[in-house]
Amino acid sequence: MDDIQKNDSNMENIMKQETIKSEETKNTDKISVTDVSDEKEKLSTSVDSKKERKIRGGKFYLFLKRSFDIFASFLAIIILSPLLLITGILVKITSRGPILFKDKRVGKNGKTIKAYKFRTMYKDAEKRIKDYLTEEEYNIWLEERKLEHDPRITKIGHILRKTSIDELPQLFNILFGSMSFVGPRPISENELKKYYSEEEQKILLCARPGLTGYWQTHGRSQVTYQSTERQRMELEYFEYRSIWFDLKLIFKTFGVLFKSDEAH
Repeated sequence: MDDIQKNDSNMENIMKQETIKSEETKNTDKISVTDVSDEKEKLSTSVDSKKERKIRGGKFYLFLKRSFDIFASFLAIIILSPLLLITGILVKITSRGPILFKDKRVGKNGKTIKAYKFRTMYKDAEKRIKDYLTEEEYNIWLEERKLEHDPRITKIGHILRKTSIDELPQLFNILFGSMSFVGPRPISENELKKYYSEEEQKILLCARPGLTGYWQTHGRSQVTYQSTERQRMELEYFEYRSIWFDLKLIFKTFGVLFKSDEAH
């Protein structure tokens, strides 16, 4: 009897040990599954953070785009030459100063370009900016480079800006290759460094600045840097760009030219 009791006791001990081992194995498996899951999440997060924004438009697209720019800008200059001449005369006789304003901007591959515009401000507007603007207006100008009611603008300048005629001299920029009909808005070096990361700057600078673009036709002055919507729109263009998309933006531009709430 004693031997039987001992055997029963040994069997119970063995069963208990097996149960404990089984539970430990299950816990180990759970920990292992959790670790693998965590690693997958970390890897997924890492991949998402490094995911690059897709840029459309190959060599054939760029060739067609440049060909269109040359042909269309040359044709537009000839057709609009009477308007360009009359506007130049009006700018000259209504206020002192040069007919054209050369605005320093960052072009393709980071090259500094001079974007031509009909002068819409008084001659000393840039040098005496603080004399013309209140402190609040000056701070807004530093942020957005635009003001809704800018006291430095001449009477004829208001009309030119409202109709975007002031930007017609940029047809010469397009013809000579420093700009394109469609692309990101020409911006200053300060804007580029302040509002865009290094990766975003590389994207923006891989194309010529545009006379019109995605931002100009989908928000313009109503969309600001502060809301980050302007940056998003400028970069989003590169995900959709194609000959047909560029043509669509050009035609859409005519729809927003004469909207007083769009152009400033």
